[in-house]
Amino acid sequence: MSANTRINRAFKHAKKLPLNDNSKYILFSDCHRGDNSFADDFARNRSIFNYALSQYLNDDFTYIELGDGDELWENKFDTVFQENKDVFMLLKKFHDANRLHFIWGNHDMDYKNPKNVSRNLSSYYEEAIGEHLELMPNASFSESIILENNNNGQALFLMHGHQADWFNYRFWKLSRFLVRFLWKPLQILGIKDPTSPAQNFRELIKVERHIEKWINNNSNQTVVTGHTHRPRFPQPNEMPYFNSGSCVHPRCITGLEIENYEITLIKWHFTTLENGTMKIVKSILEGPKNIEEYR
Repeated sequence: MSANTRINRAFKHAKKLPLNDNSKYILFSDCHRGDNSFADDFARNRSIFNYALSQYLNDDFTYIELGDGDELWENKFDTVFQENKDVFMLLKKFHDANRLHFIWGNHDMDYKNPKNVSRNLSSYYEEAIGEHLELMPNASFSESIILENNNNGQALFLMHGHQADWFNYRFWKLSRFLVRFLWKPLQILGIKDPTSPAQNFRELIKVERHIEKWINNNSNQTVVTGHTHRPRFPQPNEMPYFNSGSCVHPRCITGLEIENYEITLIKWHFTTLENGTMKIVKSILEGPKNIEEYR
């Protein structure tokens, strides 16, 4: 199956959500929530992620996670949950408010199976009281999402992006085996995983070219992905291919905001104030741009 066929299939079966002047979405990808070990790239940014997400919760944003939220190649879910319980409690608040949507990626492809979603996310065991409590029953997982404006037909096509990466889509179980038993121990020593396009520039370019080719062949359909960890924010006269970046950059997380029918590439990071204290702040990297300009 070609990259074009995989992307076509994701587009055809995408879940649809509304896109209008009142829509407020925050898009993050590639959190890779792990086990809080030296090999856990998310651990250093967890406080930034929690603070940022809490702000979006209070501001009535809907959170869409564009895949690879949980690092299930390197870890069992129980470990991920225990080491990131505060994150999951925050996600639960979005879920309870019906403002949470997950897209699965290659590192959490297990969530393609609803049974795995139910087993991992429906409930959790609270040791303090010795009972199972509700977590996120019926959590919404999809391969792709289309944000669609019913008034003018404009749409943003959201997917993780591994559909353009034949090895990590077709042979993800082999990749998981290599990462879990070979590259994770070596990662502690600083050796990069060659199966990851985020750490292999040649593979990154291949993935992006496959997606660009699909966009060209589909009337310049606007596409938003993660997967490569490389933020992209095109100008209105350029190919409409956005990438939210990742939450495992050194010392920062990046994402895409959609508000007031505008899209913005943002970064959350620490800054040091004059009195020597540190503060988490948001910076605008690109935009905002009116989404209408990308038609």
